[in-house]
Amino acid sequence: MKVCVGVTSCATGIAHTYMAADAIKKACKKHGIKVKVETQGAIGVENELKPSEIDMADLIVFANDVQVKNAERFHGKEDILFTCRPGDVIAKPDLIFSKCEQ
Repeated sequence: MKVCVGVTSCATGIAHTYMAADAIKKACKKHGIKVKVETQGAIGVENELKPSEIDMADLIVFANDVQVKNAERFHGKEDILFTCRPGDVIAKPDLIFSKCEQ
């Protein structure tokens, strides 16, 4: 089974952070992909990704308007990293799979 991990954050850290996380989860579930999404919202980091989860990922999604905290955890994974804005993944969740098709 393919594995996707993601990190979402928005400028205010409220609605779009969590809406983007939900969109990523639903898209992955629809495609039979195991998924875990870390949110970096107004109340801090939730559902933090472990190094082992990052290492197992076939796809990494950053849906963010602000810089991802501790982004160095993803060093060396640029070839499987897809970056977009939260609003983009909310509107068109399947766009995250474009990285897989390249």
